[in-house]
Amino acid sequence: MLAKVEYNNKVYKIDLSKPLDISIPLRGEAINVNVWYLGHPRIEPHREGNFVAKVSEGAAINFNDIWFNPHAHGTHTECVGHITEEFHSINKNLNSYFFAVELLTIAPEKRGSDFVISKKQLEYVLGQGHRDAVVIRTLPNTKAKLSRQYSHTNPPYMLEDAATFLCEKGVKHLLIDLPSVDKEKDNGELLAHKAFWNFNGELRKSATITELVFVPNRIRDGKYFLNLQVAPFVNDASPSRPILFEVEEV
Repeated sequence: MLAKVEYNNKVYKIDLSKPLDISIPLRGEAINVNVWYLGHPRIEPHREGNFVAKVSEGAAINFNDIWFNPHAHGTHTECVGHITEEFHSINKNLNSYFFAVELLTIAPEKRGSDFVISKKQLEYVLGQGHRDAVVIRTLPNTKAKLSRQYSHTNPPYMLEDAATFLCEKGVKHLLIDLPSVDKEKDNGELLAHKAFWNFNGELRKSATITELVFVPNRIRDGKYFLNLQVAPFVNDASPSRPILFEVEEV
């Protein structure tokens, strides 16, 4: 199924029958990706007394209860409500779902005992021009990211000036394959989150950060169109399923 989209006075052709899913599925198992010192998610049949809501155990239906945390257990999209005293919902703040996006691959550079994404790296790979959204794939990139246990591992993160650079470039939607844009243990400073959302100025309420994506190596760097959908949770963050589509200029 082909569609045509006009963007920045150019027309692009998109094959909607060939989606590139860059989300990590949520599984109720210990091998599910995990962050922030929580137990693994659980997906279990609902139980009441002797009743077990599972067809294989005599019920008419499968009727599961699910326990998870969107920030800790898979691909999720968050809004500025993640760091504000005032409540902001991703379900309200994200009200457009289709964007021009650029996929970038970056090898975080070593700074002391950390690995970081710097402004200089982003300047080099982004160059000029406007992007609604950016997807950052970090190296090394293996399938281990699908089940990695990140707690207490000090994963790579983004420096404050790199997030400020993206904000100044007008990037409204940042997607990254790390558990957070900020350092795991930073005493609550959240410098990259705050810089991207312009926390000390006029809040960028419609801007989003999507963490824990996974971009297979077969997907090449370059320009795509992004469909960013979230579950309609009235919460600062929600599980999400970002989908890329290859584009061809007409």
